[in-house]
Amino acid sequence: MKEITSVHNPQVQRLRELQKAKGRREAGLFLAESVKMVREAIALGLCRTLIVDESRREVLAELIGAAQAAGCEVLLVTAAVMQAISEQKTPQGVCCTVRIPEEPERLSGSLIVAMDGVQDPGNVGTILRTADAAGFDGALLSSACADLYGAKTLRATMGSVFRVPVRRTADLPAALEEMKARGYAIVATELGGADFYAHCPHERAVLVIGSEGNGVSAAVREVATHHLALPMRGGAESLNAAVAAGIMIYEMARAVPLHQTE
Repeated sequence: MKEITSVHNPQVQRLRELQKAKGRREAGLFLAESVKMVREAIALGLCRTLIVDESRREVLAELIGAAQAAGCEVLLVTAAVMQAISEQKTPQGVCCTVRIPEEPERLSGSLIVAMDGVQDPGNVGTILRTADAAGFDGALLSSACADLYGAKTLRATMGSVFRVPVRRTADLPAALEEMKARGYAIVATELGGADFYAHCPHERAVLVIGSEGNGVSAAVREVATHHLALPMRGGAESLNAAVAAGIMIYEMARAVPLHQTE
């Protein structure tokens, strides 16, 4: 167990680089904050370094023991060092570095959610968490989406980032074309579309959620096999992206066995 008291320590400087997308890419690591996420990372063998505020050493003794048993490096740091490493205004006193998982070459299974330029980190994380809860088999993210491993996105996933296979792509239309060629229905959600409840597929389908401001892109709409919308019976013209996604994800999952594979 190593103790660090200076924010200028070289290892602390490297950990601070994980606050940036470039730093995460170069290191192949991201920072997980909260006892829940840290515990999951340790259990799954993904934790590399556990960082604990020295004032919480006794409270987190069991977690420290689990990390050491799993072969993780353990750092005890001052409150000032923890504040420098963390992106939270009020750090919880524990975090860990986690290896960014290798992305699958292709996604499979019965139901997939795709995000087309969803830029709000909270929406990206919440959609992934909802897909996990409903038993979706994977997520496909365009490069215009919020960074999956940024602090706000991770916080919104509540650990689902560890469980849902995610593939990111710079060419979402091409990725969807490939899935369509494998027999998947491609569901574009858009204003003016047909009634979602009446026409949504319940298996071998990709649900595409568009960006908060512009919706699903024209190129993705051209690939789609279904153009659907939630019926708006009141005065609102649209819903928050994550709210709409949650309703549609659960409707699509309602009639299909969970975790059905190809």
